[in-house]
Amino acid sequence: MVKLAIVVAEFNYDITQLMLQKALDHARFLGAEVTYVVKVPGVFDAPIALSELAKKDDVDAIAVIGAVIQGATKHDELVANQAARKILDISVESGKPIALGVIGPGANRIQAMERIEEYSRRAVEAAIKLARRLERLRGAKYAGQTVVVD
Repeated sequence: MVKLAIVVAEFNYDITQLMLQKALDHARFLGAEVTYVVKVPGVFDAPIALSELAKKDDVDAIAVIGAVIQGATKHDELVANQAARKILDISVESGKPIALGVIGPGANRIQAMERIEEYSRRAVEAAIKLARRLERLRGAKYAGQTVVVD
């Protein structure tokens, strides 16, 4: 059973709390155990929590969920792009899958509401699938035939 942590941004709470519920439901549906739910102020703040979660033995994978809504400036692009880059870095450095379920940048509030279920479900599914595949890959041995890990 995959042990999944979920990091959820509180900014745009009306959207992210619905995302959290969808993520928890989908993790249960996929047979994962959610070991931690960590709330952070915003998407930009997620990497510090991810760094700590990635060190834990009772976390196989992490799903990050949040919503970065477009405003009058390009601040949404800055937040989403910098957070995504650091999230990827932490995943690669730790060797643990961290899936990105962040709506935006460039999404307005209506578009974000329309994407709640899809982004939540996909982040959880990607984290769980990749954790399972990495476990199989780490145990696989090449024996003269192509090894397919799926």
